[in-house]
Amino acid sequence: MPRVLLLGGTTEASLLARHLATAGVDAVFSYAGRTDAPVAQPLPTRVGGFGGVAGLCAYLGAEGITHVIDATHPFAAGMSANAVAACEAAGVALLAFERAPWVAGPGDLWTHVADIAGAVAALPMAPARVFLAIGKQTLAAFAARPQHHYLIRLVDPPQGALPLADVAVEIARGPFTLDGDLALMKAHRITHIVAKNAGGTGARAKLDAARSLGLPVILIDRPPAPPRAVTDDPAEVLRWLGHSARLGV
Repeated sequence: MPRVLLLGGTTEASLLARHLATAGVDAVFSYAGRTDAPVAQPLPTRVGGFGGVAGLCAYLGAEGITHVIDATHPFAAGMSANAVAACEAAGVALLAFERAPWVAGPGDLWTHVADIAGAVAALPMAPARVFLAIGKQTLAAFAARPQHHYLIRLVDPPQGALPLADVAVEIARGPFTLDGDLALMKAHRITHIVAKNAGGTGARAKLDAARSLGLPVILIDRPPAPPRAVTDDPAEVLRWLGHSARLGV
């Protein structure tokens, strides 16, 4: 029987955890530890990093892991690269469970940029009211444009001062709704949105709201991912593990 390490932290990872638990798969759910109160999972859970490739290799061996599912955030490129390297070194099977990126449709006003620096450069010079839907790790880069008012949305209240001079904070946990994001953007008189192309449904509402309001979106493209097998189908994950593909969730 396989013993699985599920690298999580996304809405899709939580959904997959429920499928694995329902199917009776022997699995451990791993959080990176970026939030104070992570969502409870129906699987045994560990929190924190592994200590790079060597640490992950050691964990795989110590825990008898036979299969790793990488369901981390599409922008967690470092963790994904470590997973590929560790699984190759340890002889452990690896499958990425990854949501498809968002694609612009009629009415979307998107500017694609390669990274955070590109997003900062794409902001207007005139003062604007910017919804930074990018988490808390890369806020400091936007201090280079102090003329703007920034709205950020975080899962946990910030610890200490934020690196932005003019900033409002919304504490909320997704998935988010179109009505909720429309109300949020209207209340804060948002004129521009900066977002990462995370894909999926849990955070798409802000893009639908931007289309409805006619607002421009600066969309940061995903970093390159290492070569690996990828699926977005939970049934395919179960088949890969040798379990019935019948989904009970």
